[in-house]
Amino acid sequence: MRILLAEDERKVAEHIRTGLVAEGYAVDVAGDGDEAIWLAESNAYDAMLLDITMPHKDGITVVRILRRKNILSPVIFLTARDDVENKVRGLDAGADDYLTKPFSISELLARLRAVLRRQRPQATTIVAVGGLELDLISHEARRGGLQIELTPREFALLEFLISNSPKPVSKTAIVEHVWDQHFDSETNVVNVYIKMLRKKIDLPTLPPLIHTVRGVGFALREEKS
Repeated sequence: MRILLAEDERKVAEHIRTGLVAEGYAVDVAGDGDEAIWLAESNAYDAMLLDITMPHKDGITVVRILRRKNILSPVIFLTARDDVENKVRGLDAGADDYLTKPFSISELLARLRAVLRRQRPQATTIVAVGGLELDLISHEARRGGLQIELTPREFALLEFLISNSPKPVSKTAIVEHVWDQHFDSETNVVNVYIKMLRKKIDLPTLPPLIHTVRGVGFALREEKS
């Protein structure tokens, strides 16, 4: 999933970004409120993490502007302020949760999973296609009763494919959702990751699930014989 992180303190931003990337999230970082608005208008984010105190426009102003523009991605405020008044102002502006600094990355990840689940209340934590199962909480994958070891980036790519199954997704869409805005989309890294996933997912005794759709991209689906 792709996350927007707006935080003007570079060390704090890098610490949070590193923790999220390690869990397989693609993260775009904004250093002020104006940049956060520009990125949110230019990209589709699954969630946004916004510091309240930022240059140019504070986090509460950013959320109000985005909500007026009908950009409804869930928002968690990150701030050193812990008084009730600021919490109420943030939530009334349209935020979904509020996390007071300092906080642990594990708590942030739990809050992030919670707001994402609220966006999809009908969704289960287990998704499956053709005997392939992904646990979106534990980040475990299984097929044919065997556990499959995946890196965080492999899991993120597989999750994106399975969430769009059986429809194909383009390389551009994969880059936009699995990597961040600084990624060079001209490289063949998507092909490399697809090849690695096929070796792990498309087991010799089972029908292939990952298919190349010429002129479009890739699809994860169970095809009838």
